[in-house]
Amino acid sequence: MSDAKAIRYAVVGGGWISQAAFMPAVAQTGNSTITALVTGDPEKAASLGERYRLTTFSYDRYAEALASGLFDAVYLALPNGMHRDYAVPALEAGIHVLLEKPMATSVAECEAIIAAAERGNARLMLAYRLHFEPGTLDAIERVRTGAIGEPLVFTATFGQHVATENHRAHQGYWAGPVPDMGTYPINAVRNLFADEPVEVHAHGARRPGSPYAFHGTVAVTLRFPGDRLAQFTVSYETDSVDAYRIAGTEGDLLMAPGFTFGQSLAGELTRGGETEALSYPSVDQFGAETRYFSDCILNGRVPEPDGEEGLADVRILAAIERALETGQPQALAPMRRRTRPDASQAIALPEITPPDLVNAAKPGG
Repeated sequence: MSDAKAIRYAVVGGGWISQAAFMPAVAQTGNSTITALVTGDPEKAASLGERYRLTTFSYDRYAEALASGLFDAVYLALPNGMHRDYAVPALEAGIHVLLEKPMATSVAECEAIIAAAERGNARLMLAYRLHFEPGTLDAIERVRTGAIGEPLVFTATFGQHVATENHRAHQGYWAGPVPDMGTYPINAVRNLFADEPVEVHAHGARRPGSPYAFHGTVAVTLRFPGDRLAQFTVSYETDSVDAYRIAGTEGDLLMAPGFTFGQSLAGELTRGGETEALSYPSVDQFGAETRYFSDCILNGRVPEPDGEEGLADVRILAAIERALETGQPQALAPMRRRTRPDASQAIALPEITPPDLVNAAKPGG
């Protein structure tokens, strides 16, 4: 990490995740700073602009912001359907993009974002915060080095109540529980198995009186090469639940919780009848991913969770959508991922205390 220069970020989208997690975390990265904010909310512009000493822009001045020279990179945390329209012009302008998951709402949109990064010679990283979280990386390393034998089965449950007034409740499948929450078990099992699925099955449930114009709960099965199976259920209708388990020929590994931030991750490794408790201190996952991305920019490295990683998940999300619409399993073309997260990426920054929020709330209200 270079101390000679800090990467200057514009925050595009001033919602809960930006205000509660990203913006306060940047100060402890050591190689990053925030210089601008793009938001459609005048109150956020005034209050957050004063708090962080930012130049603020409305969305209709986005082109002006990109041409301002005020920032080197953007952290893009808009609703999923807006990702392509804001990532592409930034990348084409040579501005680096740290893009929240899921990458976009179609494979074609992902490919357009990747092509824009190539045209603009700009770095693109997906904000997979768990790729830098020590507990997650320890789980991957243990499975990778044979701690449970050959991994064969993965299961996960991830649920929360999402308030009906939240934007996620009103934008169809691509703002629903599968892209919003299912990306986590999909990304986890892809990297725990170190492979890509070849077939997708999905079943959705709509409860009577549900406020959602989509399946509020969805169960998915992924088939991997070697007849390995992954199953997960995601929901906007349950109490908070967050856990995954991977079982192999010689043991199993449980992480509960395994996907969250703002609290400690924990789990158990069982092998030969002996169980080892696993515990990992809560760390600032947003500061870690930002420090890593800034380091990549400063030192000319391609980030590990790049556009291809985002595309690998979105093609599965798109297949789940087709499976829900047709009631039929969906085949996936073979894919080989060029790189995977590893233990060297772990970054343990102190957990932050979220500041007061301006016109923003957690999805659960």
